[in-house]
Amino acid sequence: MSLWFSFFFLFSYFFSPLADLVKLAGLLFASLTAWYLGYLFAVFVPKETITTSIANLQDIGKKPVLRAPVPKRQKCDHWSPCSPGNYAYRILSGGGKQKLAKICFEDELLISNEKGNVGNVLTYYHSGEMMTFIKNAPKGSLLLMATQDDGSTRLKNDAKKLIEELGSKEIWNMKFRSSWAFIAAKGFRLPDNIQKEKINHSDKKKNRYGDWPAEIQIEGCIPGNLI
Repeated sequence: MSLWFSFFFLFSYFFSPLADLVKLAGLLFASLTAWYLGYLFAVFVPKETITTSIANLQDIGKKPVLRAPVPKRQKCDHWSPCSPGNYAYRILSGGGKQKLAKICFEDELLISNEKGNVGNVLTYYHSGEMMTFIKNAPKGSLLLMATQDDGSTRLKNDAKKLIEELGSKEIWNMKFRSSWAFIAAKGFRLPDNIQKEKINHSDKKKNRYGDWPAEIQIEGCIPGNLI
């Protein structure tokens, strides 16, 4: 047993340097091979391909950024478009001294601060002229109304009755500085499923603009075949 142990010990001792030389030679060969392959890659592969490959590797793991498309603007700033053949409208009452009334029909501002015609309030001193205008409107007309500041104090009862005949359910409920918007048809009937009228009364505990309540608006689409 002692002889076998000695033989094993001598074998390990004399063959260890040889194994190291084999490992060193293998490392040198691998290094030279890698350098040569890298040289061939640099010579024969176009630079653009290398740049693209590096960029693609850098992009791995990056999450794509999804951007929602900018919504297309609709007539009278509706959220969704009216169907073809329909007319878009939006009526916005005034709210305080700075929030002036607006009336838009088919993307045209009929009354607005930009048009400079908001301050001409008929109900203050021209209730009779308002009645004349309504009576003279031909059949097939759309009548769009909104308040700015106060539209009730000087509005005569005969004018209120005329507006009631057009379909208003709130005209007799108008109070000082009530915000009111209304659309009516003369000579035909508007669909039941569209917004025709809305009112908001002044309340010092709830007013948005001091002595003025918040503005209100109605909007919708009117089928063109009704007229």
